[in-house]
Amino acid sequence: MKYSLSILTIAVIVLFPHAGLIPFFGYSIPILLLTWFVLKRSNETFSDIGFSFVRFEPKALLVGVLCAGAIVAFMQLAFNPLLDSIVDLEYDDSGLNETIRGGKLQFLLMVAMGWLIGGVYEEIVFHGFIFTRLEKMIGGKYATQISFVITSLLFGLYHAQLGSFGVINALVIGMGYLGLFLFFKRNLWYAIVCHGAYNTIIMTLIYLGYL
Repeated sequence: MKYSLSILTIAVIVLFPHAGLIPFFGYSIPILLLTWFVLKRSNETFSDIGFSFVRFEPKALLVGVLCAGAIVAFMQLAFNPLLDSIVDLEYDDSGLNETIRGGKLQFLLMVAMGWLIGGVYEEIVFHGFIFTRLEKMIGGKYATQISFVITSLLFGLYHAQLGSFGVINALVIGMGYLGLFLFFKRNLWYAIVCHGAYNTIIMTLIYLGYL
């Protein structure tokens, strides 16, 4: 099957981190290596899926941070209150809030992971790799639109440990990240900065007791 390796890699990206076989985000290393291997077999590199140090633009810092602030405001002041008023959904922070509030060192460590794992790793494997693989597999006039929806759903389900409320939040927020990637000519730096900045804002609000 032509795309069997891509399908297997997508499954590994979504499922393997939840197996708990490698502690403390260590799963990111073998998955990035697998992603690199699959790209290499297709004569591609990470730059072909939007990630390249050469493509970094200072403007991405400003746009990413501003968009992160806008997403936080939208989710906390509009979307989540509306969702709460419509349906009672389960939310499980999986101990993250307690860890973030565990002290300044733990807070800073979690912020760093929010950038490295959330910002860099997740954007590369989801909105870079998975999205572009789906586009190639689906093909046709609506490949981008269909891939957008499927990638967003997978990104939401990837956060299943946060409960149904967390899944829906991740789905909606992930659409914002992917939208930035596409709007800025498939440059992942905009999504990376937005994702990292969003995590930083949310973790800071949790640390300070506002969430």
